[in-house]
Amino acid sequence: MNAQAPAPVRSRGGRVAVATAVAGTVFIAAGAFWLSFTALADLARRSGIGAGQAWAWPLIVDGIIVVATVAVVALARQRSAWYPWVLLAAGALVSVTANAIHAVVAADADVPGVLAAAVAAVPPLVLLAITHLTVILTRPASEPVPPPLADEEEPTPESGLSEPQAVIPAPAPEQTPAWEVAVRLRDAEGWSNKAIARHLGVHPSTVGRWFARPELTTRDEQETP
Repeated sequence: MNAQAPAPVRSRGGRVAVATAVAGTVFIAAGAFWLSFTALADLARRSGIGAGQAWAWPLIVDGIIVVATVAVVALARQRSAWYPWVLLAAGALVSVTANAIHAVVAADADVPGVLAAAVAAVPPLVLLAITHLTVILTRPASEPVPPPLADEEEPTPESGLSEPQAVIPAPAPEQTPAWEVAVRLRDAEGWSNKAIARHLGVHPSTVGRWFARPELTTRDEQETP
């Protein structure tokens, strides 16, 4: 029986490193969310949404990125995982596009629009990546490994022989010679050379040589009426 392999366990130093990484990712995610939030809220006000409701638009756009990222990790390797992936892609596309548009609209005249859009696209992209990293870091170090099945001997399938299985027990060598048993199985039972060889534990060529001996052929002809 195979011994069950122990599940890997994080060391104390590993747990400290993971905790530090999680704290850093949360801090970065908060900064990226704040930059994206202020830009989208200002774009919502410029687009005609009232100042009292403008704050809700960035929460909807960037909030769906956070929720969809967590759902993607939670539903990994499941058929329903395609839906949070679609929401994640749509939310990221809207957030990046809206941040870029706001940068082009609100940037100074001496700053190229392409540069302003590229700078503004960094916070939502970092928010997307850092949220995914935070979820991965907070997952358990390892999942329980099911014990392996005990080694069991499986029966070897037959090679499709049409001859019946061993019905006549193999006699001891001191009682009856093996070649006489082979002749009896061939003439009385109609077994093939391969089945006889398997029954007697010899090679099929050995059975063929037995039947090729002149004394066996002469004996068969004498016994045949």
